[in-house]
Amino acid sequence: MRVKYSRFIIALLLIIGLGTVISLTTKDMLDDVNLGLDLQGGFEVLYQVEPINDDDTIDETAMRATANTLDSRVNILGVSEPSIQIEDGNRVRVQLAGVTDQTEARELLSTQAELTIRDVNDELLLSGADLVEGGASQNFDDMNQPMVSLELKDAGKFRDITAEISKRPQGENLMVIWMDFEEGVDSFKEEVESSDPKFISAPSVNQPINSREVMISGGFQGDEGLQRAQNIAALLNAGSLPVHLEEIYSTSVGAQFGEQALNETVTAGLIGVALVFLFMLVFYRLPGLIAVITLTVYIYVTLQGFNLISGVLTLPGIAALILGVGMAVDANIILYERIKDELRIGRKLKQAYKKAASQSLWTIFDANLTTLIGAIVLFIFGTSSVKGFATMLILSILMSFLTAVFLTRVFMNLAVNSGMFDNKLWLFNVKEKDRYSLSDGKDIEDLITPYDKFDFVKYSKFFFGFSIVTITVGIVFLSVFQLNLGIDFTSGTRADIPITEETTVDDVEEELVALDLIPSSITTSGDDLVVARYGEDIGQQNSTMLHDHFDELYGEPPMISTVSPTVGEELAKNAVYALIFAAIGIILYVAIRFEWRMAVPTIISLLHDVFFMIAIFSVFRFEVEITFIAAVLTIVGYSVNDTIVTFDRLRENLRKIKVIKDPAVIDLIMNRSLRQTMTRSINTVLTVIIVVVFLVLMGASSITNFSIALLIGLVSGVYSSVFIAIQLWGVFKKRQLNKAGGELVVYEEKDPNEEKILV
Repeated sequence: MRVKYSRFIIALLLIIGLGTVISLTTKDMLDDVNLGLDLQGGFEVLYQVEPINDDDTIDETAMRATANTLDSRVNILGVSEPSIQIEDGNRVRVQLAGVTDQTEARELLSTQAELTIRDVNDELLLSGADLVEGGASQNFDDMNQPMVSLELKDAGKFRDITAEISKRPQGENLMVIWMDFEEGVDSFKEEVESSDPKFISAPSVNQPINSREVMISGGFQGDEGLQRAQNIAALLNAGSLPVHLEEIYSTSVGAQFGEQALNETVTAGLIGVALVFLFMLVFYRLPGLIAVITLTVYIYVTLQGFNLISGVLTLPGIAALILGVGMAVDANIILYERIKDELRIGRKLKQAYKKAASQSLWTIFDANLTTLIGAIVLFIFGTSSVKGFATMLILSILMSFLTAVFLTRVFMNLAVNSGMFDNKLWLFNVKEKDRYSLSDGKDIEDLITPYDKFDFVKYSKFFFGFSIVTITVGIVFLSVFQLNLGIDFTSGTRADIPITEETTVDDVEEELVALDLIPSSITTSGDDLVVARYGEDIGQQNSTMLHDHFDELYGEPPMISTVSPTVGEELAKNAVYALIFAAIGIILYVAIRFEWRMAVPTIISLLHDVFFMIAIFSVFRFEVEITFIAAVLTIVGYSVNDTIVTFDRLRENLRKIKVIKDPAVIDLIMNRSLRQTMTRSINTVLTVIIVVVFLVLMGASSITNFSIALLIGLVSGVYSSVFIAIQLWGVFKKRQLNKAGGELVVYEEKDPNEEKILV
């Protein structure tokens, strides 16, 4: 056969072109990635919007006004890309990635910004309604000390008030200036005795003042005072909030903490992906090289796509990107294993590729779509970083399908049709001595596999029993120990405090006791982190104090997360809904594409995997956080993926046996299908496990439990697909055979070129 070098040259030019584009644009692409709070530090808070007055209502107009006011305040902080989103009708989520002073950010956001001037008896003299809108400014007095200037609407009113105050005895002739005075809570007579009073200043008035300008001074000493004066002026100009904000969820991450997490996770991911590339090259050779090229393109286009939709990359998002490598690898492995099988029965390379490409396309589609269902459900019910994970996972699945199906086939077409590799089947990891001749009349089911000696069906009762015992033990452990739920589900406050090498847990606990913030539990996480947990919200003031204290003590602020009982209940409820809807979506799809006898075992096996993950977390007391739900739904997708691939091969083998009269035939088909797909199942899960293991060992501590959950689920997913789902299908099929009177028509051939599924 004549070698068509032009096709090889086209492939080479295509590779050079892709490599050039990627190398020239990767730096700019990475610079454009919008990093989340957990990767660059920052502050996130979820507010419940409540009316100031009982008679008021929170409508769309009030929510928009609130969001606009918060946006104006964020501009004061100089945050480049803030995110302010209205959620669930009466909630506002504010995300400030990269903000340097989180304490200042928290105060600016939550301050009502309602300035009032009162007398010593707390009687209202002037309010924000008396100020000219936008008339506040920060200036300096004659002593070069910071002050705030306010412009009044009515100079006469101010003259009358100051005239009346000036007549009062010394000590009572004061105009007390408050920011966000709370009736029944704040009192001048109490605050004046405090070393850090809540009011801004309390100047004395000795004579009437005939002016439209009010000067606030005396309470702004030093650099912090200057910043406070600037903030007050800016807040007054931005306007007061039209509502009351109740903080129901918050989290803060230090910049150094985020940078370290980013470096650790990216390094772990790169090492894992590099080992996957090496595995593909060693095991699949020329197709493996094509896989390395397409996987590199996959990572590039996924990140480009993420930038185009203005996605926010988080730690779980990086994990989703890396896990997407597993999906893309799986699509390649399905195709490559089928090519090897077709070559081994004696087909020429072109014939083998054409047949394999045709047979594997729908298998890849089904496997990706079931995983996509779980990702979409996760996006709908997820919040914050979980939603970011789901976004990246959805994008990863779509891009892996695009690169692993379209681009892989482009390169394989060019390589196969060039004729350069017709007599070099060793490049496809196929030895000539292992091949049959087409004249032998052999089919794929006649091929020898490494698993022929293992009778999967024979030991089905043993594996059913093992799973039942495991589930029973898990139920006992769950009933006794329950789950070690994190604050995402139980509510409360968690502080991840970075420590130095010389610092011990006892040292941190002593500091917390000194702050009168005694935790309900305190543990270590790795060598450089102490985790303090509180069963209830410690409040904004205490969170700020804790943040500032350890920032000054250890040179890095702690990561503090607070979840209210309301949010905790909602997260738990949404987690259950997500699992239910994902299961329903998958069972409907499998029932339509295959049959209900395949759909039911699929759901049973994925529930088996979910329960197994939960039981392991209960036994080893791993903390269950919101990202655990993301891990569960991801594993649901992977588990179904593996099951679908085997069912697809099983259905193909059924087509070759039109009528079943003996239960032994069902066992034969099950064993044959499992043996034919076992290498693919092992290789796929192995490539993903390689990456996940490195995430566990080297990734950021904040996603360690998430990675452990993935690792457990991956192993359980392969087990359930092989020993639960397929075996249950056999049980159902044998019952169908018995009901049919010992003769079951599986497929009825209408014409030589068309087969119709009947069950």
